[in-house]
Amino acid sequence: MNDLIDFKNVINKDVFSKVVNQWIEKLQNTVYWNARFDHFARSWARLTGKPLAFNVAIVVILSWIITGPLFGFSDTWQLIINTATTIVTFLMVFLIQHTQNRDTDALQVKLDELIRAIEGANNELLDLEEMEEEELALLRKQYVELARVSRQKKIKQKSDL
Repeated sequence: MNDLIDFKNVINKDVFSKVVNQWIEKLQNTVYWNARFDHFARSWARLTGKPLAFNVAIVVILSWIITGPLFGFSDTWQLIINTATTIVTFLMVFLIQHTQNRDTDALQVKLDELIRAIEGANNELLDLEEMEEEELALLRKQYVELARVSRQKKIKQKSDL
C-alpha cells in the first residue's frame, strides 16, 4: 500500500513539475507577453478612442461635480477625482505610446516597401529612422537643395513659354 501511495506522489510531483515548468516557460517567453500586451493595448486604444468612452468620462465628471455639495466640497472629494484622473492619464500614456510606436513602425515598413519597389528610388533612404541626427540633417539639406533646384527649373520653364 505504501508503494502505491509513493507512486501517486511521484506522478503528482511530475505533473506539478510539468505545470510549473510550463508556467515558467510562458513567463519567460517575451514574444508571448509582447503579443498579449499588444492585443491589450490595441483593444483599449480602440475602446477609449470611441465617443462612448468620452461620454462615460463626462458622466463620471458630472457625477463627481453633482456629489460636491453632498460631501461639502471636501479635500477627500477633490482627492478622488485628482487621483482617478492621474491614474487614468498615467496608464493611457503607455497605451498611447505603444499604439503610436506600432503605427509608426507599420507606416515605416509601408514607406520602405514603396521606396524599394520604385525603380530609380534612393534605397539609402530605407532606414532613415535609424540614422543619427547629424546624418539626417545632412540628407535633409540635400533634399531641400534638390527641391529648390527643381522649383527653379519649373519657374524657368514657365518663363521660357
